[in-house]
Amino acid sequence: MSDPILGLVMLSLIIVVIMLGFPTAFTLMGLGMMFGFAAFYDPSQSWTANKVFTLMVQRTFGGMTNDVLLSIPLFVLMGYVMERGALVDKMFYSIQLAFRRLPASLAVATLIVCTFWGIASGLVGAVVVLMGVIAMKPMLNAGYDTRLAAGVITAGGTLGILIPPSVMIIVYAAVAGQSVVKLYAAAMVPGFFLAFLYLVYIIGWALINPKVAPKLPPEQLIVPVPAPIHFLREHYSSNMLVATFKALFSPGKLINAPAEARLSFKSIFKNVLAVLTPLMLVAVAMWGVWWYVIIHQQNERDALNVPVVTQVAKASTSAAEPAEEGLVSLDATSNNIKSKEPEEDAPLVALDAAAGDAPPAEGSIPEAAAGPPENFELYYGLTCILFGLLLLYYYIKLDEEQFEILKLLIESVMPLGVLTILVLAVILLGITTATESAAVGALGAFILAFQAGTLNFDRTKQAVFLTAKTTSMVCWLFVGSALFSAVFTILGGQSIIEKWVLMLDLTPLQFMLLSQAIIFFLGWPLEWTEIIVIFVPIFLPLLAHFNIDPLLWGTLVFVNLQAAFLSPPVAMSAFYLKGVSPPGVTLNQIFAGMMPYMFIVIACMVFMYVWPGMTLWFPKFLYGG
Repeated sequence: MSDPILGLVMLSLIIVVIMLGFPTAFTLMGLGMMFGFAAFYDPSQSWTANKVFTLMVQRTFGGMTNDVLLSIPLFVLMGYVMERGALVDKMFYSIQLAFRRLPASLAVATLIVCTFWGIASGLVGAVVVLMGVIAMKPMLNAGYDTRLAAGVITAGGTLGILIPPSVMIIVYAAVAGQSVVKLYAAAMVPGFFLAFLYLVYIIGWALINPKVAPKLPPEQLIVPVPAPIHFLREHYSSNMLVATFKALFSPGKLINAPAEARLSFKSIFKNVLAVLTPLMLVAVAMWGVWWYVIIHQQNERDALNVPVVTQVAKASTSAAEPAEEGLVSLDATSNNIKSKEPEEDAPLVALDAAAGDAPPAEGSIPEAAAGPPENFELYYGLTCILFGLLLLYYYIKLDEEQFEILKLLIESVMPLGVLTILVLAVILLGITTATESAAVGALGAFILAFQAGTLNFDRTKQAVFLTAKTTSMVCWLFVGSALFSAVFTILGGQSIIEKWVLMLDLTPLQFMLLSQAIIFFLGWPLEWTEIIVIFVPIFLPLLAHFNIDPLLWGTLVFVNLQAAFLSPPVAMSAFYLKGVSPPGVTLNQIFAGMMPYMFIVIACMVFMYVWPGMTLWFPKFLYGG
């Protein structure tokens, strides 16, 4: 049996053994050692001198010295601290009240909390289990179709591995030798777009067939308003913006009110801050955009002496270049393609590049550093006007119920939102590395949990132990995949697959469709970890030949791998939810609820094929290239 055929047997055998239930990491190491021993076997030497043992040590050391992997335990710890801190209950209650008048309001609130909580934690199992405990029973009690309830929890729970900060993206970056921060920027818009498609599907199904999501009874649409807020409305104004400011300048009535309605001046001032929070958030967001695009980039251009019209500069001097650890691909020994090689140093281009278009100059600076986009001031002004009109309408309609909802959202959503935005912003803007931002996130999670009073020693110990367990699994997986991919390449398996693909004479688009279709179908029997560490490295060396942007291809893989959690028979989201569902919910009902979301994932990928700019614009704007 020739060595390349031995490599293909090795690849086929790993699928069979994993499907039999053996641990993935140790299966990879075991098969790598066995086939590597055969590949390096020399009868004239002692078996202890076999080079596979040296390769094992080298690959293990390579994984241990990959600095970017340090961010994995910190992000995982951040997620487990939040999960064990039980911070999601109040968030679900407040968001459900805010969207109580929408069709399928409970399902909409569930999706929003799943998305938000998934971003903060990045743990699919934890999010699905938590939302299954919190939201499944209320939806079923309200008469919701079991398929709708199960589908929104399982699909929404998987968004955490797509929208940054995501452990899956870090794993892919380490395997592929790509930039974590650029992958984060590329996955941002598609992740939220996929969540938007889920939302459209839920509301659309409820509008077409109201029986799947009956309207809530009137008593559940009433927001419980405390006595001080009632007192504000009765003695100051029915509009809470006016009432809170009147109370601030004339607090005597509230301070001398009956005990159940009395407020101190400190509480009155807090109410004023609460009512101004939407205005402050919009103002900070718009100022941040203006600061980054106009002020910050102008300062950087002045420092670099770069004219606004200049589109080319050295990447090493680009101020927006992300700060990150050095990444080393774990399958760096892959053979180069021997036939139909692209021209030396040929740049990678996106699929939407028109024929004859000149590729971006090497070392091109970010678009933001080359001056504001055309008509930026016009669009910025129109956006400010739009937000101003929305705020004006909101404040005109701000009654006591809306004010109470606003306070609940500020207490439950805003701290976690600020922490998440801070963690992402310092990564994307190049202020810190991914590891440093993960440390900030973990510290912030501890602070939030302690502030809420929900994290004790036992829960902290559980979070640390679960973090160690998850991190150990990922590290062993890296060691196994590194050894497996190296032996597979040495045997010639990588080379024979590359030659087979090149013989098909595919266009770049056809190769994209073929590779993503293979990954999609592999998601049915396998989990995302096995797909990334075993099969993704097979396609990576071919991207340069087809001039495919690795950011676009990698982001498509991230979206594609959502199906790995939603496709039977190894749909882990379904088993997570089944374990916490009421007895009447069957596994088949959960599978039926998940299936439509698989087609939505495919629709999202079609959008990304047709409009690659949805993926590539943000990293290009921030980092150039």
